[in-house]
Amino acid sequence: MQALNNIITRRSYRVFKDDPILKSDLNKIIEVASNSPSYTNTQPWELAVVTGKNKDKLTGELLELAKMNAPTSPDIPKPESWPSVLEARSREHGKRRLEILGIERSDKEGREKLRLMNYEFYGAPCALFFFMDGSLGEWSVYDMGLFTQNLILAAHSLGIGSCIQASVVDYAKEIKRFLNISESSKLLACVSMGYPDPDAKLNLYRSIKKKPEQFVQWYE
Repeated sequence: MQALNNIITRRSYRVFKDDPILKSDLNKIIEVASNSPSYTNTQPWELAVVTGKNKDKLTGELLELAKMNAPTSPDIPKPESWPSVLEARSREHGKRRLEILGIERSDKEGREKLRLMNYEFYGAPCALFFFMDGSLGEWSVYDMGLFTQNLILAAHSLGIGSCIQASVVDYAKEIKRFLNISESSKLLACVSMGYPDPDAKLNLYRSIKKKPEQFVQWYE
C-alpha cells in the first residue's frame, strides 16, 4: 500500500526551498533506483549529480544561453507534431498552468519569466543529468525512463520533490562540456530535486491524468 500511495501522491514541483539535500539521502535514492529493470540487464544509465557552487555556475551559463535564445543541440530531438488528441491535452495543460499563476496567454513577459525558470532549475539545490552511451537505441531509452521514474519515486518517499525537465537538455553540448562528459554520450533528461515550497502558487497546479477507461482495452 505504501508503494501505491507513493505513486499516486507523486507530483512535479516547480518551486523549491534553498535547503540542501543530505548527500546520504541522495546516495540512498540513487541506490534504490539502481534496482530498476532493464533490457537483458544492460543497465545503460549514467548519472551526473550537480549541487553547490557547480550548480550555481551551470545555472548562470544555461540562463545566459536561454536569454540569448542561443541555438539548441538536444541529443533527443523533440517531437515536431502530436496527434490531435495529444496536442489538445498538451495545450490544455499549458493553459491551466498559466491560469494558476494569473498569466494571460498574451503576457509575453510573464511567459518568458516562466520559461527561464527552467534554466534556474526552479531554485532546486540539486540537478541530476541522465546519460547513456550514444550508440544505444530505443530499448535503452525505455530503460532510462524506468530508472528515472524509480529515482523520483524514491526521492518522494523521503519527502524530496522533483521535476523532470526537457528544456534544460536543449543545451546538451554545453552541459556535457561543463561536466566533462564525452560527446559520445547521449543526454536524455534533467531532474531538478529539492524540498518543495508548499506556499508557491506554481506548486498548487496538478495536471489532469487520463482515467483507465480512456486507454485500457480488456480482452477476456
